[in-house]
Parts: sequence; C-alpha cells; structure tokens
Amino acid sequence: MDALDGNAIAGELFEVFGEEMTTAIGACAHCGATGMIAEQRVYLRAPGTVARCPRCSGVTMVLVSIRGGARIDLAGFKLAPPHDHGAPVDQQPAS
Repeated sequence: MDALDGNAIAGELFEVFGEEMTTAIGACAHCGATGMIAEQRVYLRAPGTVARCPRCSGVTMVLVSIRGGARIDLAGFKLAPPHDHGAPVDQQPAS
C-alpha cells in the first residue's frame, strides 16, 4: 500500500478544525519527532484514514466518519500551540 503525504487529509482536517491544518506543527507520541501534519505518511485504505509518523511509523492519527460526523483521534500526535485542541474531536459536517 502506497503512502500519501499529510496534504491528502487537508479537507477532512479543515472540516473538523475550520482552518488549514497541514502546516500545523506537532510531535509524535511514540518517538517525539516533530513536524508538520503535511509530513505525515497517510494511508487511505484502512478502515478509515490512518496517518503515521515518517520517522518511526507509529500511528499518529486516525480519521473516520461515523453517522455523518467526522471523528479524529489525535492520541498519537500532540499538536503544538495554537493548534493544541486537545483530545479527539467530534464535529458534524457543515450544512
């Protein structure tokens, strides 16, 4: 399975956060490597979308759609301020 870069999830991230997030900086919870979301390795064929750290391959985020709402688990990626929105985020798509 071929990986894409983090720009592949720009639309989903914008849907949840309401702003461009691919340039947001964060740290991998597994190895501590820092970088932009755009630098993550993204796999679209998993059950949902999975982003992995380019350094250690640890899962940094999982994006799924549940009952029409976007769900992002950022447990493996600590966003740096001002984008440190905390734990997993739920948001209904804009109408």
